Amino acid sequence: MEFPVSPHRAAGCRGFFAQYTHHHLAVFLLTFFSYALLHASRKAFSNVKVSISNQWTPTDLNLSVYSVDPNTTWNGNHLFPDVQSATIFLGLLDTIFLFAYAVGLFISGIIGDRLNMRYVLTFGMCSSAVTMFVFGTVTEWLHFYNKIFYCFMWVINGLLQSTGWPCVVAVMGNWFGKSGRGVVFGLWSACASVGNILGAFLASSVLQYGYEYAFLVTASVQFAGGLIIFFGLVTSPKELGLPDAGEEESESAAQEEEANRPLMGEDNEGDSESSYSIQAPDAAVSQTKAIGFVQACCLPGVLLYSLAYACLKLVNYSFFFWLPFYLSINFHWKEAEADQLSIWYDIGGIVGGTIQGYISDLMQKRSPVLAVSLLLAVGSLFGYSRSPNSKPINGLLMAITGFFIGGPSNMISSAISADLGRQEMVRGSSEALATVTGIVDGTGSVGAALGQVLVSVIQGALGWMWVFYFFILMTFLTILFIIPLIVRETRPASRNRRTSRLAG
Repeated sequence: MEFPVSPHRAAGCRGFFAQYTHHHLAVFLLTFFSYALLHASRKAFSNVKVSISNQWTPTDLNLSVYSVDPNTTWNGNHLFPDVQSATIFLGLLDTIFLFAYAVGLFISGIIGDRLNMRYVLTFGMCSSAVTMFVFGTVTEWLHFYNKIFYCFMWVINGLLQSTGWPCVVAVMGNWFGKSGRGVVFGLWSACASVGNILGAFLASSVLQYGYEYAFLVTASVQFAGGLIIFFGLVTSPKELGLPDAGEEESESAAQEEEANRPLMGEDNEGDSESSYSIQAPDAAVSQTKAIGFVQACCLPGVLLYSLAYACLKLVNYSFFFWLPFYLSINFHWKEAEADQLSIWYDIGGIVGGTIQGYISDLMQKRSPVLAVSLLLAVGSLFGYSRSPNSKPINGLLMAITGFFIGGPSNMISSAISADLGRQEMVRGSSEALATVTGIVDGTGSVGAALGQVLVSVIQGALGWMWVFYFFILMTFLTILFIIPLIVRETRPASRNRRTSRLAG
């Protein structure tokens, strides 16, 4: 995916930030923290799995909490006969959530391109907060335990949470152009990791009072964030009478091509191509109809990046859902300590996404950076699987793994998705952004959902070491899907442009 060198880059860091206004800063922060809050509520569930499992099974810890008759406690909470059965059901809930989330992403992307994204995002955040409150807090206060009800609520929560990512990426794509997008989106995509850290902190801080308070706190904060989005978010510069980021780039590219065009063309083919390039932006400006789902799937790079993300998100989300549980079970560390230590994986992802995004801006290519990082991720996964029972060493290896796994995952889901939705073929349709983002992230979530089933099965049958071997295999598959993208990006720029025009 070739893109022109930014005229601001030559002016240095000061020139780079000079192109942005306080409106850009407000949009950056609002979208950042809105999705961070959505992730914080998901992280709260993964961080209290041990407490939920104890509550649903007749363990000594569960019986000692209550002063009432133990038989009454057991009969009231009788969901599973042992911890292993409860663990399998918790894995099933993760899978149900991710499948519902994946289906919702495909739908939410299309809806976000046709409705006001501020309304869609607000509805998703507030409704999801209410669902989380009912699932984790109300049921515990009422001592209502029902597997079917839990599954139903988690399907609803997955659908509602899916409204977040397509909308926030599309809003960011409307405000921030391709020049410098790698570093901007690399930094911004840390919102998920920051949300994980926030969720781990909130859950661990109130876990001593009961897991239901972890749901209560995170749901309350998320609901408040949804109200702030409703009153404060501006989804596009056009709402303020400013030019859209894609329109600015189209005009800039047209002016640059006009200035560099020779006075007399070498042949008729060159003249026709130059004329096409100059007129395309004007024609695109008048096109406001949202792109169709099938059209979005056929855009260059969308399917390959979607399949690559399906494999990579499987690994990344397995760490997200299972890392605190793995630390507690495998090393016998306290649940609160495991929650706090798991933060280092997210820290590695934040640093990795930002640095790799910056490098991709300098190289003007995304896929080679992804491939190198994922090759190094194979070694980091192998090393982390053999981590000793030492928290400092485990935290260091965890951060390195997050750097090489979480970094590329953040790039594909944010900067690359925005690139795909802002290609030359659809530059006149800003309404393609949410649809393309929904396709990429939705396909990734399907892979992640399947992965949660496989992780629990592999762990139960073969142990945690084979789970890490499975992660290494999926990382190799991700690299295989990226190789054709590397070939495409390293072609001469003129050939890429001609191929895109013929495809259009």
